[in-house]
Amino acid sequence: MPWRRWGPYLAERAWGTVREDYSADGDAWGSFTHDDARRRAYRWNEDGLLGVSDDQQRLCLSLALWNGRDPILKERLFGLSNPEGNHGEDVKELYFHLDAVPSSAYLRAAYLYPQAAFPYADLVAESARRTGADPEYELLDTGVLDGDRFFDVEVEYAKAGPDEILLRVRARNAGPDAAPLHLIPTAWFRNTWSWDAIAREERPSLRLAGGQVEARHPTLGSYRIAARAGGAEAGWLFTENETAPDRDGATLDGATSHAPARFAKDAFHRYLVDGEPNAVNPAGTGTKAGFAARWVVPPGATAEVVLALSLGGAAQAERLLATAATTFALRRAEADAFYADLAPAGASADERLVQRQALAGMIWNLQYYELDMARWRAGDRIPPPPGHATTRNAEWGHLRIGRVVSTPDGWEFPGFFAWDLALQAVTLGLVDPERAKEQLLLLLDDRLLHPDGQIPAYEWAFSDTNPPVQAWAALEVFRRERAATGTGDRAFLERMLHGLALNFGWWVNRRDRSGRNLFEGGFLGLDNIAIVDRSAVAAERSEIDQADATGWMAFLALGLTEMALELATDEPVYAELAKHFLGRFVAIGEALASVGGDGLWDPDERFFFDILCRPGAEPVRLKAFSLVGLVPLLATRVLDPELLAAVPGFEDHLDRLAADHPTFFGDCRCFASPASGGRHLLALVDEHRLLPILDRLLDEDRLWSAHGARSLSRRHARADLPVDVEVGGQLRRVAYEPGETATRIMGGNSNWRGPVWMPYNYLLVHALRQYARYYGDDLRHAYPSPDGEAAGLAAVAEDLAARLLALYLPDASGSRPALGNDPRWRDHPAFRERLLFYEYFHAETGRGLGASHQTGWTGLLANLVDELGAWDEDRRGPEQ
Repeated sequence: MPWRRWGPYLAERAWGTVREDYSADGDAWGSFTHDDARRRAYRWNEDGLLGVSDDQQRLCLSLALWNGRDPILKERLFGLSNPEGNHGEDVKELYFHLDAVPSSAYLRAAYLYPQAAFPYADLVAESARRTGADPEYELLDTGVLDGDRFFDVEVEYAKAGPDEILLRVRARNAGPDAAPLHLIPTAWFRNTWSWDAIAREERPSLRLAGGQVEARHPTLGSYRIAARAGGAEAGWLFTENETAPDRDGATLDGATSHAPARFAKDAFHRYLVDGEPNAVNPAGTGTKAGFAARWVVPPGATAEVVLALSLGGAAQAERLLATAATTFALRRAEADAFYADLAPAGASADERLVQRQALAGMIWNLQYYELDMARWRAGDRIPPPPGHATTRNAEWGHLRIGRVVSTPDGWEFPGFFAWDLALQAVTLGLVDPERAKEQLLLLLDDRLLHPDGQIPAYEWAFSDTNPPVQAWAALEVFRRERAATGTGDRAFLERMLHGLALNFGWWVNRRDRSGRNLFEGGFLGLDNIAIVDRSAVAAERSEIDQADATGWMAFLALGLTEMALELATDEPVYAELAKHFLGRFVAIGEALASVGGDGLWDPDERFFFDILCRPGAEPVRLKAFSLVGLVPLLATRVLDPELLAAVPGFEDHLDRLAADHPTFFGDCRCFASPASGGRHLLALVDEHRLLPILDRLLDEDRLWSAHGARSLSRRHARADLPVDVEVGGQLRRVAYEPGETATRIMGGNSNWRGPVWMPYNYLLVHALRQYARYYGDDLRHAYPSPDGEAAGLAAVAEDLAARLLALYLPDASGSRPALGNDPRWRDHPAFRERLLFYEYFHAETGRGLGASHQTGWTGLLANLVDELGAWDEDRRGPEQ
């Protein structure tokens, strides 16, 4: 689609990534650092500050700034690498994704730029001093923004047509004194010419022509760029997007530059910050151009620069620039109307704000991602060191991708993450079902899906295992689009079913080594939730029968059953596939509850636990009350009588299945006992196990908190109730940690030993609503447990959704819990309506932690706004 050709596809960080790691030891953070980034050309993709690019990232637009004091021209966001941060990688800037529409016809973001020198050294040193038990040291903590001595920079993009793009930057001096500021909107070509031994295509170029820049690219075409900056000293600067030479004349990465050495990637820094007049090309040509404008901005005043990019030639670029104010006003009005229609009628202004900014972040985190594993292994004209090809992902030589991908967080996780992507697609489906379907189908592309059926997990370790949420996500996207348009995309659902059937086979063949339908998924995205690293136990000749892996496999089997049933309403042949996957669901349920005595269900504790199996030792139940034991609850779905009536014979099949499996169905009569409305419940957990699980889930001293379900029971904070297990002669322990962790298992900035995580809570909301649809008010539970009044599960689900959303709504003091207790988030105009979407949340305070732009899965808040509104309308009824 032409309107999608340009978008926010420019990465927020390309340094420190796997793609740019050509080391012998796999040290991605050390092999390409933030300091390298301004001087070294990237091989695979570019990064910039609140920028855009075309969908193949050939031509990029972004913003650079300089306050006259910084030691570095601000061209990209600064943050700590994983080894530097006391809780792993951590961006140390304040920026906000405020607005976006699916076509990227309008985009808006903000950046707070200190007027003093940016405190790079202080952030690094203080973070190094702090331990895992200390909080992270953030930009607000340094004091550099105190006294409002910063520029409040707003960046907007508006399209007048698919290839007619405006960039407007407004920087307001929020401080009490006049302050110098350079704004340098920058255009450059991604370097695709330095790495192949034989250049595949004509080299692109930028050149000054009649006061504008002419941009020529062999496949993108010829564009014109015009710019203006009122009241400023301004002019174009040119250089090459080439690696800068070191002092001895060799390039930093060994590349042979095509340009004179002095015209390199860091030229604008050297020209403006270091004062080197010969750093830029006086001939007005290159592959990188910046419109450098300088002001001394009075207090309260605003500096503005506007740039126009046009495929229509020089005259059209000038017209585009002349009508910029009208275009921006029109596109912003359209965005206002789009989101006004999207929000539920009864949504509050704050709920609308949360939904709009969550979706804006989701769109801003769409980034171009390229990786060709064969090329990466072999290297290019710069030979990689011995051992590079086997540092990681040795089994993924077929993998090749060059696409716009939904990333979890453009700085902290700027890459490919499979289960995050599936969850993100559910939120994208609210505003852009075509993009959502495209992202889900990408996971099953033959250039990504392994020949054995495994979906690659994430670029740091494609062979790791993530929760198989793709079938559920596909159904959510399919059903939402059908509800909105009246027609479901059956071709999409069919393609997803066939691909995920291959993936199901991989799980069965590779993650059930014992053949007992009990699965070993490894860490499954839960990083340090376990006593031991569940992805590494095989090295100790041990195995773990995992409650969550087994529950997830039932969740996948159930999703595939539903997909096949949906398709069987038109194509009866799919009914047999539905029966097959339902049979697998039942087999997994029997194993979970019954194999090995009581399987993974502990009849004394009445909860699901992992079982550690070690050579020559008795199996050990790992009795941590955590999300691991709640995953079986998620494998729950109600089949409506209309669907069953559309698939002749399937209801009879449910009855036969119940008769053939009395062990499982002796307790779980749901299949054979429809509710009064004729619904059938497909569930691993019926009321006999559901009620004791709810005893712990809904207890505010255990798993339930004011902000959602904890990932680990608060009871494990008690001195007499940690979980201890001896492994390899060492005592291992799990204890409740409601915030950042001091335990570095599988990653440094993640903690699953207490905090609230949005994706699991969102799935819990949906599971509880499914139970409520089947049982109605016949199944009630004390809420909160153990002494609250009896409540139906629909009310519990709605309250859980409200607790999650309340993380971002003002409380009685006017503060939003997720943003912390700094009064600026409540009172200051540069903060109070600008949201950061965190990776997870402190279980006692609700404070956001981890990645700060994780609209990946925290973007599910947008869905909760929509769903809470729909549930409220259902209660009020049409007459109201």
